[in-house]
This record gives sequence, C-alpha cells and structure tokens, in this order.
Amino acid sequence: MKNVYLLFFLFLVSISLQAQFKPVFDKKISINQNISFGRQMSINEINRYSDLVPNPNKTSFQDINNTPVTDTMKYNMYGDLRNDNPLYNEKSSPWMVAFRVTMSNISTFLIDRYIFNYEFSRVGFNSIKHNIKTGWEWDKDRFGMNYFFHPFSGAMYFNAARANGYSYFESIPFTFLGSLEWEYFGENTLPSYNDAINTPINGIFLGEIFYRLGSNILDDQTTGMERFFRELAVGIMTPTRFFSRLLQGKLTRLTPEEVYQKEPLNITLAAGYHRVNEGKIIGKGGTNSVNFNLHLDYGNPFEKRSRKPFDYFKLRTDLDFGVGRKIIDNITGYGMLFGGNVQTGNLEMLAGLFQHMDFFDNKTFELGTIAFGPGIISKLPISKTSNLFTNLNVAIVPFGGLSGRFGPDTTQIRDYNYSGGAEAKIESTLNLGGWTSLTFVGYYWWLSTYIGNAGNNYIALIKPNIAFRLFDNLSIGFEHLIYYSDRYPRDFPSVHSVRTEQKIFVQIFLEEFKFKK
Repeated sequence: MKNVYLLFFLFLVSISLQAQFKPVFDKKISINQNISFGRQMSINEINRYSDLVPNPNKTSFQDINNTPVTDTMKYNMYGDLRNDNPLYNEKSSPWMVAFRVTMSNISTFLIDRYIFNYEFSRVGFNSIKHNIKTGWEWDKDRFGMNYFFHPFSGAMYFNAARANGYSYFESIPFTFLGSLEWEYFGENTLPSYNDAINTPINGIFLGEIFYRLGSNILDDQTTGMERFFRELAVGIMTPTRFFSRLLQGKLTRLTPEEVYQKEPLNITLAAGYHRVNEGKIIGKGGTNSVNFNLHLDYGNPFEKRSRKPFDYFKLRTDLDFGVGRKIIDNITGYGMLFGGNVQTGNLEMLAGLFQHMDFFDNKTFELGTIAFGPGIISKLPISKTSNLFTNLNVAIVPFGGLSGRFGPDTTQIRDYNYSGGAEAKIESTLNLGGWTSLTFVGYYWWLSTYIGNAGNNYIALIKPNIAFRLFDNLSIGFEHLIYYSDRYPRDFPSVHSVRTEQKIFVQIFLEEFKFKK
C-alpha cells in the first residue's frame, strides 16, 4: 500500500508541474470581460456571516445585505460565481456517468476482495443469483458501516455525476443506481432495505457538501505545488471527482477565470481535553480523551438572493483519540433545500426546508437519522458589536437507527434498532463585544422502533458553551454536555439515564476562508 500511495503522490506532483506549461483554453470560450468587476469588490469592506467566535474587527453588513440582488446576476455579493460555468464544465453522457459509478463499485470491490479479503466480498454467479432470487432483508452490519461508510459510498456515486456537469437534482438518480448495483453485485449478503435508504439519501447530503467544499478548494488558474495540494485535498475527499478530472484533462488545464461556484466558508478548528463521566457526577468513572472538532459554515444566509439546494449548510464533526475504535464521535449537519430571506425590523431571517443528517457513534449511544423539515436561521443585532444568532429546526425522521436500551457495545454486528420519528434542534449564540460568546445547543429526538425491540425512545442533548477570545482569531472555551435517555420498550422495563461530558478546548476561527491565491 505504501508503494501505491508513493506512486499516487508522484503522479500528482507531475501533473501539477505540467499545469505550469500546459494552458488549456477552449476555443469555444470567450473571456468574460465583466469578471474584473466582481474582483474589484473589496473583501475587507464586507462582513461575512458567522455565529461562531466573536470578532471585534468586523462591522455590520446590513446595508449591503439589503441591496436588491436579481436572480439573473452571475455573481454573489462577494464577486464569486453563483453557478458553475457550463462552458468549462461540459455534461458527460448518462452512459459515461453510469460507467463511472460502476467503476467506483468495482474499485471498492477489488479493495475489499484482494486487499482486505473480507468474507462478504467473495462474490460469484451463485451469490448474485441467490441475491436476486431470495430478495431483500434488514441487515445486521455494525452501526458505523451502515450510517457512515454506506453514506460515504453514496457521496461518491453522487459526485460521479456532479463532477461531470450534472446539477444537484440530475445527480440523484445515479446515487440510487450505485446503491442498487452494490446491493445486488458487490456483496454475497442479501440486499438490504436499510442500505437502499441510507446510502443514497445521506449520500446525496454528503455528496453535495463534498462537491461544494471541493469547488471552494479547486482553482484551475493555479499551478505548481499550490495546484498539487488543491488537487490532493479534493482527491482525498472525493476520489470519484478526482478521477473524473483526470479523465477529462482538468487536472492540468489552466483557465483564464474562475469556473466553479464559490461561497464564503467559515471554518472553526478546536482541540482539547474531553471527559466522559459514567453518570451525572463529574470525575466518576468514565474516560479521558483528546478531542478534535471541525465546524463548517458555508454560505451567507443573510444575503438576499435566490438559492439552490445547499447554497447554505452547516456541518460539524468530533474526533476522539484514546477511547478505542470509536474515533468518529459524531457528524451532524443540515443543508437548505429551498427557502428565502425575510426581514422584520432589525431581525434578519432565512426560512426554508432543510435536510438533516445525524451520526453519533460513541460509548454513550449510537444514533443515526435522515430528517427533513422547516427551519429558520436568524440574526438579531443587540448593539454595534453584539449579535444574537439563532437556528431553529423541526423535522420528520423517516428513517434512523438507535442503540439498544443499555447503550452500544463493541461487537461487529447490529446492536441497534431501526426506527423513525421526529426531531427538534435549537442553536443560539450571543456574541458580546467581540470578546465573549455564549452558546446554547439543544437537540431532541423521538424515535419509535420499526425493526428490533419495539418501543418508543426519547433522547436529548444539551450543550452550553462559553468561549473567550484571547487575540485575533484564537479563543479558549469550556463546554458541558448533558445526555438524557428515556426508553420505553414494549416487552421490557423502561430505562432512564443521564450522562454528562466536559470539554476544555482551544479553537481557531478562519473567517471567510476561501483558499485564495
């Protein structure tokens, strides 16, 4: 494997150097003479949306946001493209995209079969015939496989189309195609209902987020090592987009202008000490670990404009080291599918329909959901330097998974129930004078079992947080988490539990992070 990685690294270096001497200008493309107008906009005069860390150096951009923006404008308020340039992103034939989805599945199968030698990868004509003849089941795979790795595969199918000139909606059928191919032909186990739901639906969610982040990273105007690291980052995040760019010659092309949609991207990175207690008492039993947190805010929700799906989204993830194999503690986020801006006095709002994904896989509980519902993102100025940001969402959970009444175990088979229900979320941050931020996060789930131990479950997370800015974009903070679980199984006694966690962290806030040259 080390030789494979070395060859991959040398290949990227070579193509990045070629990009210095291989300008690719399609004769069909005329340089947009108006591009300089967008580039003349002073970024320093624009305050982009953020509700994460106080920054006293920024001022309100209310007047800018209130400027009417027509739907026919090519650029957003920051001078960046609102859509990918179709002249540089030609649409491949559906058959070619289907072929690339199939090649993605074949590549995964070859790795599973000949590198890891998994038992389920021993596929042949007899297993395929058995899968088709016998039909579907609810599988018994472990939680991380069903609620993380399968959606990640779905994201690759989605990007096989998205990276070949297809829109968000046009890419969706190929995600289902890839999932069905794998269920029938990629494993010797029976096709499963849960994978046919999780893989495409959460795969679409992650796939569009990966595509947007990749577009913010890529810049086909760059060369050399800068180009190399941009391509490498996208290749790690979305291999199907990397190989599409390779086959299309985009890894080495040079363009005279930006060709991908870009939106403001705020990034918060945090690291520190994480304490998980056995119950409510701090220090009683439990575990100690090192925690890393990534928080992404994509798009300015208060820019008045029309929006496509995922022109605004949030994504958070926590990684814990020192607690065994459950390193990915959680991934949670939501993206707007459609909506619009509303303003009442000084209160600015973005209201619409959102898609949610939740993935919690730690020693406290396992919970995964697909959810859809209305939400409101709001900003209320308190003073010239203080603002209150509030995000409120309610959603239907058509499908999810939740660990059993006594919590998760460490086995490699299913220890959770398939379920559905509803959820509610509130996230509120008060920025005070640019030096202190007070945050309250509350999540609540009601999940009723579909497959497994019948019953109703009520799960809540409450996370108060305080952060103090030390200087510039560096802060120190403390978070206290309270986990409530009330479970009412039909055939067993009810179970009620409370568990607390604490985090002490240092965080760095990268506002308006755009991977600029």
